[in-house]
Amino acid sequence: MRRVLLSVGVAVVLSLGLLVALGFAAQGTATGEVTDSWLTLKTKLALLADERVSSNEVSVKTVKGVITLHGKVASAEEQKAAEEIARRIEGQKKVVNQLTVVPAAQRKMVDRQDDQIVKEVKRGIKNDARLTKADIDVRADEGIVTLTGKAPSLETSVRASETARRVPGVRAVRNELTL
Repeated sequence: MRRVLLSVGVAVVLSLGLLVALGFAAQGTATGEVTDSWLTLKTKLALLADERVSSNEVSVKTVKGVITLHGKVASAEEQKAAEEIARRIEGQKKVVNQLTVVPAAQRKMVDRQDDQIVKEVKRGIKNDARLTKADIDVRADEGIVTLTGKAPSLETSVRASETARRVPGVRAVRNELTL
């Protein structure tokens, strides 16, 4: 029964993807370039269609043709499969695999801890007067914090990283803020 529901779900997603794809094709660039949103859509659909990857916990972001995979997977095999799928997407320039392997048995504990880290980092950013003009999103995967969004200056970007790093439980900070 679960397999039938999964097959129906994949068929619906693929059908919707085809409709969206037709819309993107109509909006294609004059040079025939592939857009980032198109690459993201193709990657998400490919991950949904492949039974080796539980794509519920995998998010995809594409910037200038570089596909980045974020989130949690249950095994190194699933992590490798997701990267392999993304590399097969026509038009991608590079794949950055930032997936974290978290076995199912540890998932609830890690998710709860990551949620707490995100709350504390956001609180630290909100309470710092020098960071109020920045538009910063915070994500955490197994204690690794990723900062995305926009910072008005390099100093602000560095300060945001320092603020995040001071939060207990943070193992590392990936600063992906743009200026």
